[in-house]
Amino acid sequence: MPPSVVIVGGGAIGSAIAYFLTRDPAFHGKVTVVERDPTYRMASSALSASSIRQQFSTPINIAMSQFGVDFVREIGLAEQGYLFLAGEHGVERLRSNHAIQREHGVDVALLDPAALRERFPWLSTEGVSTGSLGLSGEGWFDGYLLLQLFRSRALAQGVVYHHGEVTGMEIGGRLVRAVRLADNSTIPLDIVIDAAGPWAASVGAMLNVDLPVRARRRCVYVFTAPGSLARCPLVIDTSGVYFRPEGESFIAGISPPEENDPDDLPLEVERATFEEIIWPALAQRVPLFERVKLRSSWAGYYEYNVFDHNGIVGVHPALTNAYFANGFSGHGLQHSPAVGRGVAELIIHGAYRTLDLTVLSFERIVRREPIVEINVI
Repeated sequence: MPPSVVIVGGGAIGSAIAYFLTRDPAFHGKVTVVERDPTYRMASSALSASSIRQQFSTPINIAMSQFGVDFVREIGLAEQGYLFLAGEHGVERLRSNHAIQREHGVDVALLDPAALRERFPWLSTEGVSTGSLGLSGEGWFDGYLLLQLFRSRALAQGVVYHHGEVTGMEIGGRLVRAVRLADNSTIPLDIVIDAAGPWAASVGAMLNVDLPVRARRRCVYVFTAPGSLARCPLVIDTSGVYFRPEGESFIAGISPPEENDPDDLPLEVERATFEEIIWPALAQRVPLFERVKLRSSWAGYYEYNVFDHNGIVGVHPALTNAYFANGFSGHGLQHSPAVGRGVAELIIHGAYRTLDLTVLSFERIVRREPIVEINVI
């Protein structure tokens, strides 16, 4: 009998899995995506700053971005690169990352302060010792459009999107038998996939799985300045503040320190963060930003893996038909194509056939062996 697959969560990750499953000629089953909010009003895919980079410090994250870039080029990629700036104490880390990136085919250049000023005359290099600039394959895009691309293609291939909320699981031995919904109905299944984004841990709890994924709020601020910045990339300042163009405006943000980053904060923007932390850093780095005007802002959730900030991908060791695709900590949208393809291969063929995502398996959580990704924004 053809297998029945239920995906909990219809954001970019869940929809990418649905798309890749049903496009494989070897798959002859049924795919149902259960999404509690078909408007995606609070979805991380819709509220993301929607950027893609290859400047990671681990080969697996680099490889996933390299696969994803062709998908975002299809919907429109502002391919203006990332620019990581480092002060004296960050130079060796940037150089170490650069060596790994070049080894894995990333088109990236290290620039000294003089080269930075020549390329970006609007940039102050005070306190900057070096910068790492992505020359291709990096930039920003419409994250909601990428989500809709996967969703529409999945629908065209026969995937059923069910508006509902999963409230429980029916488990027998090492197998999940069905999901229970808030309306007391059930959907029988052969395979279940937790792709619930920031709410993945609550779905994991229904499976008796302790998933180290938390909803962490991130605020994005939209501002204007009295002028433009020629060839401006997405800049990550030495302070941790990032900024990039957005049409005729700019957006900016910063991740809070770990000790001030609680779970499940309401999606309300802290204006004080912009005024007290972000704007002073912007003004120091770009003289034009001394006179900016905050126009709007929004907040969304990272599905934050508190164990090691990297995705958890694959089947659970205690449940033979429960798969996970969670915890990407801010880079899930750009990695959704690679994760979707990988999970589909694992389900259909029993192994990865193209990009091996084994390093992201749940076993590393059980073994307490974190993957150290240095470039977390």
